[in-house]
Parts: sequence; C-alpha cells; structure tokens
Amino acid sequence: QVQLVESGGGLVQPGGSLRLSCVASENIFSIYGMGWYRQGPGNEREVVATIAREGTASVEDSVKGRFSISRDNAKNTMYLQMNNLKPEDKAVYYCNAAKWADIIWGQGTQVNVSS
Repeated sequence: QVQLVESGGGLVQPGGSLRLSCVASENIFSIYGMGWYRQGPGNEREVVATIAREGTASVEDSVKGRFSISRDNAKNTMYLQMNNLKPEDKAVYYCNAAKWADIIWGQGTQVNVSS
C-alpha cells in the first residue's frame, strides 16, 4: 500500500510563506494524479491544487497567484509553495493520490496563519 507523508506545516504570520512536502513511499507520479487539499475549522475538505500524471498543474482560484504546486519525480516528492499567506489559509493540508477508485490520503499537516 502506497503511503503519503506530508511535512512543512507550522505557524506563520500573515504575508509569510511555507512550503509543504509530500513524500510518496513509491514512484507513483506517472500512475496517480496528485493533489493538495485542505480542511479549515468548520469547513469541508476542499481541493487547493492538482498535478496530473503528465505534469499539468492546476491551482484553485482562491489561491491562484499565491500558491503553486510542483513535483520532483526523482525524489517521489510533491510540493505546495504557499506565499502571501492569509488567516483564511489556516487549515490542515492533505496530500492526495488518485487513480480511478484508488484514492490515498496522507495524515495531514497543520498550517496556522496568525500574527
């Protein structure tokens, strides 16, 4: 079973930056579509950014211009670069891998944005 492990969360002031990492236990990027999701307090989990098997990246409008998604195939690692963070970005951020009905989640990493 493939495992996903996120890291890089923490506390940052508004306007600050964080880079989240998601390490996959196997080389799956050519097989699975990958993505970052988040779940804020009292909210449902929502997609933040995705990167397809062939490498096409997409970022949701709510974070466009501030967040970017990328991956390093050699390191089996996906990244989420988050700039100009806002208090509303506070959430648990999850890494996701999906291939048809096969969906894998990481354990999540907490991001807090506060002065």
